[in-house]
Amino acid sequence: MKVLRNVFDAHSHIGPMAPWKYYDLQEEVNPTVIEYPDVDSYLAHMDKYGIKKALVCPNYGIPKHEQPFSLNPLVIEAVRKSDRLLGGIWVSNLPRNKELTLEALKYAGEPGIACLKMTYLLGGNPDPEKYDAEQEELTELIVSTCEKYDLTLQTHSSSGGNSDISNYYKFVEKYAKRIRIHIIHLGGGVSGHIKMVPKFINWVKEGYQVYTDGCWAVGFGVRFLLDEIAKAGVGEERILWGSDEPWSDLPSEYWKWEGADISEEFKNKIFWENAERVYGCKKK
Repeated sequence: MKVLRNVFDAHSHIGPMAPWKYYDLQEEVNPTVIEYPDVDSYLAHMDKYGIKKALVCPNYGIPKHEQPFSLNPLVIEAVRKSDRLLGGIWVSNLPRNKELTLEALKYAGEPGIACLKMTYLLGGNPDPEKYDAEQEELTELIVSTCEKYDLTLQTHSSSGGNSDISNYYKFVEKYAKRIRIHIIHLGGGVSGHIKMVPKFINWVKEGYQVYTDGCWAVGFGVRFLLDEIAKAGVGEERILWGSDEPWSDLPSEYWKWEGADISEEFKNKIFWENAERVYGCKKK
């Protein structure tokens, strides 16, 4: 399959990751089956589908806090090697990862670095009211670094647990008038979509610099978002397209949007123009 227009993949992962005994499994597995262990393999993946530009962040998923940090040098190599690639540096506002984050932030001003990436899948909570003093200080450092270098903060969402979108409400309302925040996965899952879509529209109306993508969105999620955007008349400039490869499937993620009953102008914003404005400007 080849894409039918200019496409900027604003959410994907690069780097090898060892098999793991996930959950209660008795044997190690590699659930993604494929991965992009180096820059050349990632570029070959882009060429296969006709992707023009991409933002790459460290591949992650195993319960080892240090693992994604170890791939930050590969992200730097990627943005230095290809003009088609932008990068996201892995950070964490958890105090246990402070030294790793301080080291990672040294890359923030590197040409081609367009975002800082973090998650709460391995612990912590995005709600600022639940931070201790050390976590608040580290969060402020991450946010101020985004301000200093005009970077976007990209963060994971999924239904239930630490990453539930409801835990992000106060985070967005505290920081998203200072920096751009890209919430991955549209809230993640059925309850996440239902919670996030109306909230997202209100945030945009209220001047918060919030963005999202629909990768991993379940059946109705993208349709719900597009319908609310049409009714509200706001939000077209805040939707990015991401494949989340290798943790999703690029063709199916592409056709969620390419097959949608929206204008060609809106599709071009989703697939190219919005990401080029938010991320691509870091390579000019």
